[in-house]
Amino acid sequence: MTVSALDESAAQEGALRTLRRGLRLSPEFATGLPVTLLLALVATAGRVVVPIAVQQTIDRGLQASGGPDVAFIRTAVLVAAVVVVVTAVSGYLMNVRLYRTTESGLATLRIKAFRHVHDLSMLTQSSERRGSLVSRVTGDVDQISQFMQWGGLMIIVSAGQLVVASVLMAVYSWPLALLVWASFLPLALALRRFQKLLSRAYTTVRERVGDMLAAVSESVVGASVIRAYAVEERTAQRIDESVEAYRKAQTRAQGFVALTFPSSELVAALATAAVVVAGTLLGVGGHLTAGELVAFMFLVTLFVGPMQVATEVLNEAQNAIAGWRRVLGVLDTTPDVADPGERGHELPRGPIEVRFENVSFAYPGGPTVLHDVTVDIAPRSRIAVVGETGSGKTTFAKLLTRLMDPAQGRILVDGVPLDRVRFSSLRERIVMVPQDGFLFDASLGDNIRYGRPGAADEDILLALTELGLADWLEGLPQGLDTPVGQRGESLSAGERQLVALARAYLADPDLLVLDEATSAVDPATEVRLQRALDGVTRGRTAISIAHRLSTAQAADEVLVFDRGRLVQRGPHSELVAVPGVYADLHASWMAQRKV
Repeated sequence: MTVSALDESAAQEGALRTLRRGLRLSPEFATGLPVTLLLALVATAGRVVVPIAVQQTIDRGLQASGGPDVAFIRTAVLVAAVVVVVTAVSGYLMNVRLYRTTESGLATLRIKAFRHVHDLSMLTQSSERRGSLVSRVTGDVDQISQFMQWGGLMIIVSAGQLVVASVLMAVYSWPLALLVWASFLPLALALRRFQKLLSRAYTTVRERVGDMLAAVSESVVGASVIRAYAVEERTAQRIDESVEAYRKAQTRAQGFVALTFPSSELVAALATAAVVVAGTLLGVGGHLTAGELVAFMFLVTLFVGPMQVATEVLNEAQNAIAGWRRVLGVLDTTPDVADPGERGHELPRGPIEVRFENVSFAYPGGPTVLHDVTVDIAPRSRIAVVGETGSGKTTFAKLLTRLMDPAQGRILVDGVPLDRVRFSSLRERIVMVPQDGFLFDASLGDNIRYGRPGAADEDILLALTELGLADWLEGLPQGLDTPVGQRGESLSAGERQLVALARAYLADPDLLVLDEATSAVDPATEVRLQRALDGVTRGRTAISIAHRLSTAQAADEVLVFDRGRLVQRGPHSELVAVPGVYADLHASWMAQRKV
């Protein structure tokens, strides 16, 4: 099941269940929770000191028999001041603890989400927009962060404040307490139903954020192509449309929220007015003292505050739950290319033998692109894979390196099914040099040692010398410290391929897969690389997927693909001598060389 399909499934999941699942993913949220709750209780209980102090000051201080009792008033004010200070300190410590635990929990959530995205197969990642996947690890988790650090705090404090205020109101006057609760009951019931509408609205908001990030990131990465084809206006329109879609979704969600604020304000005003009228009547009847009535009004304020905040908390909660659903959508996506882990097989070092047994493959929703391929590749052999564009060459390479798994059949390396080999062993034994030669925004040396982090500069220099690239390195301004720029844009396309080849050589694999690794270099560089590749591939199994004649001529055997089928195999000298797909390809290559 794809990430998008799981998003739709998660959207049907209840808010509380989503919240519980999200919290279970990050146990750090519960670290030290009893102490945090104790501090929250102290901070909440301290808020009722002022109403009690006011009531006692009026009834026992100002209205004491014989005149105002100044000593009692002084004591009451002093006690209230001390409690207020304790309340403030408790609130500070509660905030600090809450921020620490939530940041730890959110860091765990980010790491889990990021690692799971990385564990997804290339096929699954390709079916999703990169910007959308990034937004799940960044923007959606940020939205959860805002709720956990603000909304979570307000829920704790407000819930305690409601309970304490309700209890004290009932102590002072249970009829007035019932009146306050009756005033807010319709709003509470309405908010419960309103929550479903808000949940759907904010799910749409989070989706539009992912679309917007995807559009922006693609336009930045593809800026050179956009300028080359003068499609700035079309690109800007696409971004404008995604921004506008996000604006509409956010405006709609905020429109729902805006309905709740006037409602809570109206109910609060009605509740306060009702308490004033009813409290005055109770006071006239001798059922309520002046101090108790004033204290009750303070308590109504404490009670109304959380009810008004509840609408804003609901807003943040639904936004966060929508974000949680999108993160859970990623984590619930089962990798279709899974690492067998400890149960997997560890391959010993040495030249690798490969066998494809009746292997077929089709992309989801598409036709079969590789049909019933059966082939044996001997250890230490150098194989060239050729064919027209779309013939299945790159799919063959991706299946061999287990970037994808076959739909039918199986692949064996050294007699072991490929899907039973641990990723740690597989990635160490088999290395693929892709077409694009992707480089990271670091130095040249760091990019070359990427597959072997512990390699010293001397190891890199030796590798470059053995590849015949020492003179090229000397021509760079800072040698191994030369920055390559983002995606290696400070280097030419050919130079990026040189770095990718040097990286693979330094990693010292037992099977090297070169996916058109020399396709981006000039003829002079190709000659130099071809000599170097003879040394790179010597003693190990090497499979080169190429459109160049020189690669096929130097191979021990050529595999010829046509329309997803393996149609010919054999040495170059034999295949070129018989009519067929390879002879036609060879004739085309020769014609290009003459031009």
